[in-house]
Amino acid sequence: MKINGMIELTEVLDKYKKVTQVINSAGGTPYSISETLISIVQHLITEEDLDFILAFEKQKSQTLEQLKASSGLSEEVVLKKAEKLAKKGLIFNQPNRKGVTVFKLMPFINVGVFEYTFMKKLEYTDEEKKLADLYAKLGKESRERWVSNYDIVYSYLEKMQPIDRTIPITENKETGEEINIIVDEELEVPEQKILPTQKVEELVEKFDEIAVGHCFCRHHKDLLGDSCKQTDIRENCITFGKSARYTSEQGFSRLISKDEALKILKEAEQDGLVHKAYHPKFDIKRDETSICNCCSCCCGQSGNPTVNASFYFAQVNQDLCVGCGTCVEKCHTGSMQLNEDGKAERIGEYCIGCGVCAHLCPENAISLVEDERIVRILPPRPT
Repeated sequence: MKINGMIELTEVLDKYKKVTQVINSAGGTPYSISETLISIVQHLITEEDLDFILAFEKQKSQTLEQLKASSGLSEEVVLKKAEKLAKKGLIFNQPNRKGVTVFKLMPFINVGVFEYTFMKKLEYTDEEKKLADLYAKLGKESRERWVSNYDIVYSYLEKMQPIDRTIPITENKETGEEINIIVDEELEVPEQKILPTQKVEELVEKFDEIAVGHCFCRHHKDLLGDSCKQTDIRENCITFGKSARYTSEQGFSRLISKDEALKILKEAEQDGLVHKAYHPKFDIKRDETSICNCCSCCCGQSGNPTVNASFYFAQVNQDLCVGCGTCVEKCHTGSMQLNEDGKAERIGEYCIGCGVCAHLCPENAISLVEDERIVRILPPRPT
């Protein structure tokens, strides 16, 4: 009996590992399979639901009929399990453009299980804290892995699509005036090219369904006892369209008006948070699904290898700059420094054109220069 029990336990553990691999292949940014990642899956998924997740192994998005066939379950059971796992951010269950509900397996991160786990209001339960600890351990393992494989990560980063897209702040806080946008008149722009939305006001106006949840990165740090040093704001992770319906239906967010959405975004700007838009499958030609408002101390992209789509870079007017150092302190990517003359200047290639420096500059001495590009950020090689 003891031997049989050990065999059964081994079979269950093997199935958890396989489920972990299936989720990891669902898109987003994959992790290396580890005991920590498997432990997260064990906390999220009960043994009775493992086979249902495995039904997504070959096809990550399925209609009800397809899912009934791949899982071998009845419609009633499929809907029950899908609803249960949607509440955990594992299944996205929304109608497509034809009105047919599609059940999509979500990845671990960018955007998936991690985000939805910590987007809802925290209750500071032991389970929430345990999951936070596991994700922190997973992050530490990932960092150690990319540090020890620095050159490989560098070459991989060169091929990656942008994970997010920066939408700049366009108003100076001190003066209330619009930040100066410098356009290169000599730059040839194809007539048929459609640029993604570059103002938060225009982005909000695009959608009728808008919801707000809590910042999952700051919530994660709260659970670890390492709260944000930049802002006290938590409820400012905004989703749009189908994502707004999904997050609100699952209790991760609440539906809000366009006016409230804009108010939340403007409050984020006052604390120097960076607007980052997310698009389906990292394709910035498609409509946005969400917008984060990121600090530099909690954001999962901060301090880690990442790729960002940007349409601007900051430029300092040396005649107007008084060398106060505000932009150096507030820069999200460490791209500002004071030069030998005590004036601010942009350094390196990591400026993502967020406009935080221009927004907070008391002299309104910083402009944004139009420059569509992909910014690939790899922290310095550890010594």
